[in-house]
Amino acid sequence: MTDASAFHEYRCQVPEGFIDYNGHMNDASYAQVLTDANELFLDALGLSASYREATGCALYTVEMNIRFLREVSLGDVLTAETLLVSHDRKRVRLGTTVLDADGEPVATGDSLYLHVDTGKGSVVELPADRAQVLDRTQRAHDTSADTSADR
Repeated sequence: MTDASAFHEYRCQVPEGFIDYNGHMNDASYAQVLTDANELFLDALGLSASYREATGCALYTVEMNIRFLREVSLGDVLTAETLLVSHDRKRVRLGTTVLDADGEPVATGDSLYLHVDTGKGSVVELPADRAQVLDRTQRAHDTSADTSADR
C-alpha cells in the first residue's frame, strides 16, 4: 500500500529493546511505532510539542486500535503512512499503516485524539489556524482515498 497523499516521514530500524522472548517485535512496540509515526505527522501539522509550548494546549490520545498483520524481527526497517481520517474542532482521528521494507503492511493503527487545554484540564476547540490546516489536509487525504477506491 502506498498512498501518495499520506504522510511518509517515519522510518526506523527495529532495535533489540522492541523484541520479545518469541524473537519478534512485542505488542507494546507496535504501539510505540504507531505513536512515533503519528507524532511526526502531528508535528508537521503544527500540533506537537512546540504547539503545546506556545499555546498550553495539546492533543491527548484517548483511543488506539491496533491490528497486528505480520511479525517483525530485529533489524527490520519499518516505515509508516499516516492519513487524517477525520476531524472536527475538538477531535482528530489518524489512520496509520506500518510497512516493512518490501512495502507490505505489518500493522495498522486507528488513533483518536482530543484537543485539551492542559492548564484547565478540559477539552477545547482548536484555534482557527490549526483547524484550517486540518481542513486542507483532510481534503487532500479524502481526494486520495476517493481516487484509490476507484482503482
